[in-house]
Amino acid sequence: MTSTHADAHILVSMTYASRANPNVSATDFNEILQQAQINNAANSITGMLTFNKDYFLQTIEGPRAQINRLLYSLISDERHHDLQIIDTRELKHREWAKWSMNYASPTEENAAIYLKYSTTIGFNPYLLNAESAHGLMNELSAQKG
Repeated sequence: MTSTHADAHILVSMTYASRANPNVSATDFNEILQQAQINNAANSITGMLTFNKDYFLQTIEGPRAQINRLLYSLISDERHHDLQIIDTRELKHREWAKWSMNYASPTEENAAIYLKYSTTIGFNPYLLNAESAHGLMNELSAQKG
């Protein structure tokens, strides 16, 4: 399917959760983050990512056609599995315009933010609804400045 010129002007956001494969190391994760920052900048994609050793929660935003292409590559990426889309929406403007990929991990300093949106003490993005996922990502992003 070919994207039309109009697609480039439709800005969308997609939030998904996935489970990290057990063999994903801190080095692998840093490579994932660096590659995402490079690829996203080249494809007009911005966003926010949070990760603990078990789960990814990511919001990506950009032209609809680019987000769809990225979704296909995410689904086939063997470093994670069980990808579930939590939310998709059209945007009037980007929320993370200054970051090709902002990143926050659970720390003692931001534990209260994670707890505020979680139904359990541990971070499990599969238990978040769209509103909670959005709130969590916004507060983590605001904390990083």
